[in-house]
Amino acid sequence: MSARILVVDDLAPNRNLLGVKLAAEYYDVLTAASGEEALEIARREKLDLILMDVVMPGGMNGFQATTALKSDPALYHVPVIMVTALEEARDRVRGLEAGADDFITKPIDDFNLTARVRSLLRLKMTTDQIMTHTGHTAENCRPVFDRIKDRRGRVMVVGDAGGQPARIRRMIGDSHDVQVESDPSAAIRKAKAGYDLIIVSLVAKSFDGLRLCASLRFNAESRDTPILIVGDPEDQSGFVRAFDLGVNDSIMRPIESQELHARMTTLLRRKFYADSLKENFNEDLEMVIADPLTGLGNRRFFDRQVGPLFQQLCEEGRDFSILVFDIDHFKRVNDMLGHDMGDQILKEIAARLVTNMRAVDVVSRYGGEEFMIAMPETRQDEALRAAERVRASIAGTPIFVDGQCLSVTISCGAAQVRADEQLRDVFRRADGALYEAKRGGRNKVVGAVMQGGAASADAA
Repeated sequence: MSARILVVDDLAPNRNLLGVKLAAEYYDVLTAASGEEALEIARREKLDLILMDVVMPGGMNGFQATTALKSDPALYHVPVIMVTALEEARDRVRGLEAGADDFITKPIDDFNLTARVRSLLRLKMTTDQIMTHTGHTAENCRPVFDRIKDRRGRVMVVGDAGGQPARIRRMIGDSHDVQVESDPSAAIRKAKAGYDLIIVSLVAKSFDGLRLCASLRFNAESRDTPILIVGDPEDQSGFVRAFDLGVNDSIMRPIESQELHARMTTLLRRKFYADSLKENFNEDLEMVIADPLTGLGNRRFFDRQVGPLFQQLCEEGRDFSILVFDIDHFKRVNDMLGHDMGDQILKEIAARLVTNMRAVDVVSRYGGEEFMIAMPETRQDEALRAAERVRASIAGTPIFVDGQCLSVTISCGAAQVRADEQLRDVFRRADGALYEAKRGGRNKVVGAVMQGGAASADAA
């Protein structure tokens, strides 16, 4: 599972429908029938996201439950998406004032749901990283988040001269520093100077918005800058292609001011949190435990992080699994295209691994082209599904490096840790499964032999 999501709705059919849709994306779904029950579950379980229905007669409604959640020092950092059939703008404003991070209008569109969920899960992952790396808890980290949240952002809006970009600028008002650009080449140059958010029109007639997004993601200086795209509801294929290129969020025309501000707030907070994380991370510690090329933890970092997991397995019976990923034919890439190209591929694979794993998972570059991931409270069958999702994502989306489109695949071995094992033992089993994946043709996920001699199924 890539995240744990709580669905709150007083109607069982609605809960079941959302649960099925989210489970199909490999999310771990919990449900609650009231605001009161949602609060009880949130205080008991570790949640990554809450989908909160607005209208729940007979008790605490969605506005009240969200206010209570955001007032709790231990829960305020958990993102909340309001799910509403209410069309009135004042109802959406009321949800945002209650502390909701985003909203979805019924009937729920699958693509819109997936985009909203992924965007806020990335935000949650970043806040979790801040707390992990600074040693803060949710309770004492709030001042840090509040300071960051109030920052003004540098925003660039790219579209045809006049028209939509000018309207977007008026909607944003004076809350952020906004620049409008109609020349895509100039936008690419300016983006290298550093922006906190870039809004790109997919309906511009004077340039190809998708090509601009690809260029922004290709350039190292703008690769990590959040991109919000604006398009027509009918252009589903354009939205899908944009997300494949790495855009962060989308908004459909006609644009509502409240929705625009909600989307911008989420993306800017994530950018500011990530910047703060980089600024406050101890440089000496980073040199010791971080891989300088990819920014992931190195072998020493991984070994330190999994120590407590072995202890929890022995003392509390908490399962966890290990994944070992290896880039297929990587030596051939280095020999044919050069080590600079190889380094760019390593960085892109590292970024995709982090994006597709949970915030609690320990992701590291273990050496060369090999990556190791520890998945707490995860059985081998769950780890195999997560690894297969990552494999399919990487195999299905080319990597663009120096103007070249490269198809890269990875192989993976997975092993659930046994109570009597040490790290070297489970690594040996996961590495053996990786070898089987390579021997079986590569671009595969293979599980290690489970205790008792039963081999897990090949997930590829």
